Amino acid sequence: MELAHSLLLNEEALAQITEAKRPVFIFEWLRFLDKVLVAANKTDVKEKQKKLVEQLTGLISSSPGPPTRKLLAKNLAALYSIGDTFTVFQTLDKCNDIIRNKDDTAAYLPTKLAAVACVGAFYEKMGRMLGSAFPETVNNLLKSLKSAESQGRSEILMSLQKVLSGLGGAAASSHRDIYKNARSLLTDRSMAVRCAVAKCLLELQNEAVFMWTAELENIATLCFKALENSNYGVRVAVSKLLGTVMATALMPKQATVMRQNVKRATFDEVLELMATGFLRGGSGFLKSGGEMLKVGGSVNREVRVGVTQAYVVFVTTLGGQWLERSFATFLSHVLDLVSHPRATQTHVEAVYSRRCVSFILRATVGSLLGEKAQIAAAKEICQAIGKQMKAVEAVVNDTSGENKSGAADIAASQHVMVCALQELGSLVQSLNATASPLIQEASIGLLEIVTSVLLHPSMAARLAAAWCLRCVAVALPFQLTPFLDRCAERLNNLKTSPEAVSGYSFAMAALLGGVHQCPLGIPHAKGKMVVSIAEDLLRTAAQNSRLSLQRTQAGWLLLGALMTLGPSVVRYHLPKMLLLWRNVFPRSLKELEAEKARGDSFTWQVTLEGRAGALCAMRSFVAHCPELLTEDVIRKLMTPIECAMTMMSHIPSVIKAHGAHLKASAAMVRLRLYDILILNNFYFTRLQLQPNSASGSGALEHDPSSIYLRIPAGEAVPGPLPLGVSVIDASVALFGVVFPHVSYKHRLQMLDHFAECVKQAKGVRQQAVQLNIFTAVLSALKGLAENKSTLGPEEVRKSALTLVMGALDNPNPILRCAAGEALGRMAQVVGEATFIARMAQYSFDKLKSARDVVSRTGHSLALGCLHRYVGGIGSGQHLKTSVSILLALAQDGTSPEVQTWSLHSLALIVDSSGPMYRGYVEPTLSLVLTLLLTVPPSHTEVHQCLGRCLGAIITTVGPELQGNGATISTIRSSCLVGCAITQDHSDSLVQAAAISCLQQLHMFAPRHVNLSSLVPSLCVHLCSSHLLLRRAAVACLRQLAQREAAEVCEYAMSLAKNSGDKESSSANVNPFAPGVSSRSDIHCRHQGVNITETGLEGLLFGMLDRETDRKLCSDIHDTLGHMLSSLAVEKLSHWLMLCKDVLAASSDMSTATLLSSGKDEESEKKDEMDDDTMFTTLGEEDKSKPFVAPRWATRVFAADCLCRIINLCENADQAHFDLAMARCAKLRNPTNDLLVLHLSDLIRMAFMAATDHSNQLRMAGLQALEDIIKKFASVPEPEFPGHVILEQYQANVGAALRPAFSQDTPSDIIAKACQVCSTWIGSGVVSDLNDLRRVHNLLVSSLDKVQAGKGSSSQLYRESATTMEKLAVLKAWAEVYVVAMNIKKEAESKPKRAIKNTDDDDDDYGTIDELPPDSLITLVQPELPTLSRLWLAALKDYALLTLPAEFSSQLPPDGGAFYTPETIDTARLHYRNSWAPVLHAVALWLNSTGFTCSESTEATAISGLQKRSTSVNLNQASGAAGSAKSLPEINKDRMHLILGVSIQFLCSPRPEEPIEHVTACLQALHTLLDSPYARIHIAEDQLIGVELLSVLHRLLLTWNPSSVQLLVTGVVQQIVRAAQDYLQEKRNTLNEDDMEKEACTVLGEGGDSGGLIPGKSLVFATMELLMFILVRHMPHLSTKVSDSPSHIATKTRLSEESARLVAATVTILSDLPSLCSPAGCMTILPTILFLIARILKDTAIKSADNQVPPPVSAALQGIKSIVTLSMAKTEETQKQWTALIRSTLACILEYSQPEDSVPTPDEVSMLTAIALFLWSASSEIIGVQSLQNGCMNRFKNALNSCDPWVQAKCYQLLLSVFQHSNRALSTPYIHSLAPIVVEKLKAVERNRPASNIELLAVQEGVKVLETLVALGEEQNRVQLLALLVPTLISYLLDENSFASASSASKDLHEFALQNLMHIGPLYPHAFKTVMGAAPELKVRLETAVRASQASKAKAAARQPAPAIHSAPTIKLKTSFF
Repeated sequence: MELAHSLLLNEEALAQITEAKRPVFIFEWLRFLDKVLVAANKTDVKEKQKKLVEQLTGLISSSPGPPTRKLLAKNLAALYSIGDTFTVFQTLDKCNDIIRNKDDTAAYLPTKLAAVACVGAFYEKMGRMLGSAFPETVNNLLKSLKSAESQGRSEILMSLQKVLSGLGGAAASSHRDIYKNARSLLTDRSMAVRCAVAKCLLELQNEAVFMWTAELENIATLCFKALENSNYGVRVAVSKLLGTVMATALMPKQATVMRQNVKRATFDEVLELMATGFLRGGSGFLKSGGEMLKVGGSVNREVRVGVTQAYVVFVTTLGGQWLERSFATFLSHVLDLVSHPRATQTHVEAVYSRRCVSFILRATVGSLLGEKAQIAAAKEICQAIGKQMKAVEAVVNDTSGENKSGAADIAASQHVMVCALQELGSLVQSLNATASPLIQEASIGLLEIVTSVLLHPSMAARLAAAWCLRCVAVALPFQLTPFLDRCAERLNNLKTSPEAVSGYSFAMAALLGGVHQCPLGIPHAKGKMVVSIAEDLLRTAAQNSRLSLQRTQAGWLLLGALMTLGPSVVRYHLPKMLLLWRNVFPRSLKELEAEKARGDSFTWQVTLEGRAGALCAMRSFVAHCPELLTEDVIRKLMTPIECAMTMMSHIPSVIKAHGAHLKASAAMVRLRLYDILILNNFYFTRLQLQPNSASGSGALEHDPSSIYLRIPAGEAVPGPLPLGVSVIDASVALFGVVFPHVSYKHRLQMLDHFAECVKQAKGVRQQAVQLNIFTAVLSALKGLAENKSTLGPEEVRKSALTLVMGALDNPNPILRCAAGEALGRMAQVVGEATFIARMAQYSFDKLKSARDVVSRTGHSLALGCLHRYVGGIGSGQHLKTSVSILLALAQDGTSPEVQTWSLHSLALIVDSSGPMYRGYVEPTLSLVLTLLLTVPPSHTEVHQCLGRCLGAIITTVGPELQGNGATISTIRSSCLVGCAITQDHSDSLVQAAAISCLQQLHMFAPRHVNLSSLVPSLCVHLCSSHLLLRRAAVACLRQLAQREAAEVCEYAMSLAKNSGDKESSSANVNPFAPGVSSRSDIHCRHQGVNITETGLEGLLFGMLDRETDRKLCSDIHDTLGHMLSSLAVEKLSHWLMLCKDVLAASSDMSTATLLSSGKDEESEKKDEMDDDTMFTTLGEEDKSKPFVAPRWATRVFAADCLCRIINLCENADQAHFDLAMARCAKLRNPTNDLLVLHLSDLIRMAFMAATDHSNQLRMAGLQALEDIIKKFASVPEPEFPGHVILEQYQANVGAALRPAFSQDTPSDIIAKACQVCSTWIGSGVVSDLNDLRRVHNLLVSSLDKVQAGKGSSSQLYRESATTMEKLAVLKAWAEVYVVAMNIKKEAESKPKRAIKNTDDDDDDYGTIDELPPDSLITLVQPELPTLSRLWLAALKDYALLTLPAEFSSQLPPDGGAFYTPETIDTARLHYRNSWAPVLHAVALWLNSTGFTCSESTEATAISGLQKRSTSVNLNQASGAAGSAKSLPEINKDRMHLILGVSIQFLCSPRPEEPIEHVTACLQALHTLLDSPYARIHIAEDQLIGVELLSVLHRLLLTWNPSSVQLLVTGVVQQIVRAAQDYLQEKRNTLNEDDMEKEACTVLGEGGDSGGLIPGKSLVFATMELLMFILVRHMPHLSTKVSDSPSHIATKTRLSEESARLVAATVTILSDLPSLCSPAGCMTILPTILFLIARILKDTAIKSADNQVPPPVSAALQGIKSIVTLSMAKTEETQKQWTALIRSTLACILEYSQPEDSVPTPDEVSMLTAIALFLWSASSEIIGVQSLQNGCMNRFKNALNSCDPWVQAKCYQLLLSVFQHSNRALSTPYIHSLAPIVVEKLKAVERNRPASNIELLAVQEGVKVLETLVALGEEQNRVQLLALLVPTLISYLLDENSFASASSASKDLHEFALQNLMHIGPLYPHAFKTVMGAAPELKVRLETAVRASQASKAKAAARQPAPAIHSAPTIKLKTSFF
């Protein structure tokens, strides 16, 4: 294939390949040429042009196939338009000669067609350049048109269309000829020709004025005729022609109007013409009166559908603005269509016409009009309904009987009503909450008008009105409860009117059915109301025979609808329902028999209807409340069901006795019975083998119960099929369910009976019977397969086989399909290899011998189904034969039908065989390619199957396609060629198949799919009129965007750039080129203009407004989501602008609330406009046609996108949330785009969304606002230090929140708004109390609402909605309170720090005076008494609701403080969302009031809260309400409540639980344990503490974040401290009582024995938990972990958080011994000391800045507290204790030994530890020589260290050791180490300190020597001073060197001088002795003193004296001594 990629055709390569592969090679070359010519250099092309023309023209006569000739023509034309045009006329003549050729053979045909294609391409590309030759060309084409066969005809017509398009107005002279020749072909027998004619005429009407003036009627008649017996393609093309011509006639294009004086058609004329087609079809106008009298001829369905489509094209072409202006006229016309007797001759036809009219309205009003215009349209529809209803009422009230035609009017009006009401319902539902103006404006009266139709005499109209009400209620849920109440009230008032009973019950049922779409539901009491109404209706049904039927039906309908409310409501009414069901059927067989004899036909009708209703309600119960189906209930239900089954057998005799009019009622009972039986087995999916007759005839009146059922996805209005059809469908389904459970004997009987039935039936009836039987058998086989059971013994199989095989060659294709499926299913169910082989062999033999189309198609399908159902493994041995036979059949060019069926089967086999097919891939592929290149495009079914095969092959080869081997490359390029051919096909299904093939290819071999051509073609398909294509294109884009979003967007933009150029050039030729009618074949390119500078993203956002298909919209959402994830951060402004543009529509909509007043003047002005301007506006408007303002759902999506963008930025870069950084980045690189710079836009978008009409949008807007506040709250404002950037948006936030707290806001929005309020108040953005008050007041107002109690407000929604709202308010307050307390706590700890501050730090605290630290708490304080009470109440509710099911009997019968027992399940969710902050707040409150607040205040106040039942006070002890509890009891309850809730939650928080809940719960515990009362409580009962610790341990196992672990350690510390305090208290009291000492020591865990019991010991539980944390962060501490093979010994530095955690655990560990008795201490100390020593070793690592890490200081602190433990040293434990201390010191000595491998240990920390032991545990260590040597070694090492810091610290520690009171300890050290110190200090003279640290070391050393002098006895003092004084004097500098010395050196000089001055007076005698012995010392000292005094005198004025004894500049963080 690579050889084909050259500018000239590689003729050598072509000659070398086989004949079969040449067409593919040539096609591949043409494909390459097509891409390369456009991009090539002109001179290159001109050089090779001659040769190229030769090669291309040579190909014309080589019989190219359809795709090849298309490409060939395109390339030739392109070559001439790029290169020279000298020889173009020669080539044209050559083509004309070929066309003239008289050769009519099939072999010559492809050459002729290629010539025709070339001519068309030339004219299309070069147009007027070839003008001179065009008359001859056109004549030539028209001449050959007369004699051509169908392929030729369509090709010639397509060429003519291109000629017309290229020449435009210049071809005027030939227009009439073309028209005359073409129009007759509109009714050609070939559908492809009809399509081509329609497209040609469509092109013609652009210029040919006569078509839409003089010839308008003829065109219309022709189109109607063309639609008769048409297929989908023809209908699309013809309707486009008809609609466009009509639109042009009404609004001619400006250019043509200017040229000729044209008489324009009026609107009425145009509509009249269209209506003719709809009502009379192709028979034309009333030619003779006789035809009209023969009313029998009803309009052909295809015509009606085609005209319907034409109406849509007509309106779409004229555009949205036109529709807006002319809607009233258009509406009345369309509604007249459906009221015309010709449209409603039979019921089925009437239903069909209604569907057509509804389609016209939906497709125009639904997609062309924006929301404002839709509201106006809804008003018009209301008026139309009102007008109709007045007319109906006039007839109904006209008792005189004068109005004879009244009945007919009513019958006609019902259809108008149905259409109008359905459209009104759909409109309101799509507008959703934006439709509220329609309801609120009294002048429209929508509700009155719709409810008036509930009294219409016709059931269809009543049902439609009910449906419309349901739509309104779902769109505006706040209307649901009022509607229900109003209907109930009217039903009671108008009980005596049959219509009212029927209509209002329909309405109530419909509303109940809509509840599941309203998340907030309806009040629980409404269920009781419905039951009582229904009962009343059923009870009174027998009282009045005029109403019996309606009341019975209505009663059961309401009960059926009630079931849809689900188990939570139905549970309460179930006993009553079971009773009603039992009573409606006879109790026994005897009663049943007796019944037959009684009653007249009317009572039987009522009885049957009642039983049908009861069964229907039962079905609804089983479907909607499966949870309530216990064994017992099922048993009770079976009694009536069995009775009904028995009754069915008696029905025929009853019908015989009482008349055939009972048949319908009986059928209804049968349908209901089947339905419930099917459900009882399992939910059944119906097979799509419905008889074709019933499609399109679904209507609500066929089954009123569907008014309350869920609508199947994808349908707008439920359309149950007619009763007869439904009964058959249900019986078929039931047969499939029952068959697997029947004995083999019965199976055989049934199958034989079926065979007999088929034999008996004749003609058309036989087909129908056979179809039903087959569907039943199929459904039975499917049932068997799903139950994994078998068909049965041989005779059953035989019977089934006979039945199936007989149908495999039935002429009816549907039956053949069914037989093939059945055969496959049978093979699957039998599952025996021999059986499968027999079937396969039978079909093989048939196919080898048979020649007729029918049996070849039937048996080829049978093979496909066999493989499909048995699977690749089971049918593997037949694979080769099957494939070879099917490949042979597929090549049968004489019969497209055989090709289609065989290719379809082949695709099934490829799919089911999987990898086993790999060996047949090459032959199959080459056949697919050959067929693609040769089969005429008009055989679309063949091409569709080829596409399917191609897709299956790609899937089979799969990931192998990435390979580079020769065979794989060939397979891959063949697949790509195949995709290219199918992509270019004219049929939308084939194109869709091509897209999915490319999508598969892209999945397996992404590198080989060329996105630069694929993406633009997908973008063009996005504007296609075919839903299938749009779906396929979006699905493909979704996949591409997942991996390569950036490339996809880029290639899509290239389309926008190119189309921009084309647009400007074509604009001159054709100023009026609306999207629909633009030059038909280039229209794809023209429509591609839909991509503007907003790119593909903008186009997809726009599609969301037009598309209604769910799958498509969800794919668009996903695609945009993928693009957003990969691109939003880089192209921030672009995406934010997109969202902003979409959301900006919200602000426009708010003006739509009142639009009635100004409308009329506007429209008058518009009428006065000059015609010309009208056309220009229309033209302009058309270019921007898709601009319907974004609808609410799209705006919601945009708001969600906004939140996603913020999150993406958060993960991308911190600079997005830091204004200073962002500005710097922007300065460095102006293309940098950072989120914080767009803050004002973000706020504005969130504001627009949060204040919209649409509730969903308000939710999304509030969510966005909350996100923005959270993310930006702490971003500082660089220009105003101390302020944050959000401060300037206070007003916006307040304004966005205020509307959410208005009276009529739904609960979910209030709940969300409360959340935002608390986030805002708690964010700390606002620093001014008055500004905070604005938002705070909103919360105060909602708190008042909460206090109002349960029963007070008039309820619109389910009770749990109120629960949600109240809990949200409490949660918000709790969050604010928590923040307030935190601020207060910080403020209390701040002032101490602020005093120390020096002046320069003042700025930071400058803001404090604006917001006093307790300000927030002052806002909360006044509400606290109320709040605390409500919080505790909510927590009690939550605690009760979390009880496991077995304790449900403990729940209070009347519900809790905030929930009712009926809505308990939904309430649980709301409690689950809000308990955590409330718990934290309660803990804070109890801690701050110190448990001193009693509950008496609560008890009194609660009566206000519980208006509904005062007996329930918050203690939930309704019996003991009177006896008030004492404060300790109350407090105990509170403790139990808080600990209980916490422990219950922490035991097993669900993984999806937000981490905030866990942290809040832990913080609450921590806070609680701050209060003394709680500490005592938890310490008194040690088991609580142990339990809490084990729960915390368990929490740590599942929750990783270190924030959680830190909080846990905090709580553990609190528990340990509580226990310590408690124990201390006990010990103190014992000491006070002065009992025997021994008793005291036994206090504490471990007693005398020292044993700790796991599960009871607090110490053990604590150690277990702490050990877990330590091992998590330092795995090597556990031998288990470090010895396991998976453990890798890595010693990394701990992270900061880990370090804090380890430090906290060490601190707690070292507290534990104080909880133990001495014996207990001995048990735990080895572990604790081991851990501390190890941690010290691992964390004490030397760092550059000499910082001490937190774990080290904690470990040192721990060592100190343990070593100084007093209670451990009793006589019994003394020995053990000493051993412990010694071994620990030995450990530390060992650890401090420097090793090579590990990082250098921090000597200072280790020395400190050693010093601690020496200092505190001297008695245990004295005299242990090895330890002493070790210690001395460490000190020596440190003294000799090269690090002055270590030296300094070592001196400090030595000092403490030397000074130790126990001389036995210090003396050896002094002897050993003092000489080294002296040596070190002496050496300083030669090596003076160069830095402060070195100086410090010297100073510390001197201190040690001074101390030694002081310690020495008087007689040794001289020797000691003789060491010190000379050393000090040696530090003094003479005057010369002093000047040049470094500052450290000078400081040393000063220091030495000061010390000498200090020592002299201290030991005068000894000092003199020393000085006298060394005169040179004396001289030095004296000079230094003199110099010092002189300089002092000089600098007295300038410099303050240096501080004596300057403190060391660096201190150890923690002082241990």
